[in-house]
Amino acid sequence: MPGIGNDIVALSAIDVERTNQYRFFSKIIVGQEQQLYNDTLASALAFEHFVWLAWSMKESAYKCMQRYQHNLVFSPSNVLIGEVQLPANNAKPPMEGIGFDNLLVCKSQLNFRGQHLFSRSIITAQYIVSVVNDTNDFSNTCWRVKKIGSNDTEDQSLAVRDMLLHKLHELYPADEFKIEKSIFGFPVLLKNGAEADFPVTFAHHDHYAGYAFIPDI
Repeated sequence: MPGIGNDIVALSAIDVERTNQYRFFSKIIVGQEQQLYNDTLASALAFEHFVWLAWSMKESAYKCMQRYQHNLVFSPSNVLIGEVQLPANNAKPPMEGIGFDNLLVCKSQLNFRGQHLFSRSIITAQYIVSVVNDTNDFSNTCWRVKKIGSNDTEDQSLAVRDMLLHKLHELYPADEFKIEKSIFGFPVLLKNGAEADFPVTFAHHDHYAGYAFIPDI
């Protein structure tokens, strides 16, 4: 089963001043990542956006690896960003799709304790969303981001599940799906009563929610 993880940061909900304080951002990015920003990204990306881009990629990597290591404890410093390629311009991408090949997205490589991971991120004025796979092939990755009417945690959770079930019904009209939660906290997808052959991943922050998965069709 492939690994996959996603994360969303609503930029209207971040504290810019706090994010730019060393005491805060040093918990998310390490020195070599700050140097990466200074050397290659500073002219095109605000530092606070880089910090939350890093967070979204690292949180996504954690969700991806938790599929293999159930008791994994999230620590941003254990996920190192080795490369970041920003898109050529900031044209607004769509909020859902299959794959990222024809979109203007940020492409990154990560390392988690020797495991190479790959990320695609969308950076807008409203949010940052990242999807991390354990391969560099995102061509079949289904993903979506949606602005929802509530920032209540329960409402967010219900909204993202409804979004996913609607998409699965489009792809597999003859099948029945149910979403449960594993004892380790990540979602488990049941297809016709048995665990599906592909994982799903959810994320939500403030008024944004989204999913990602790689279907078996």
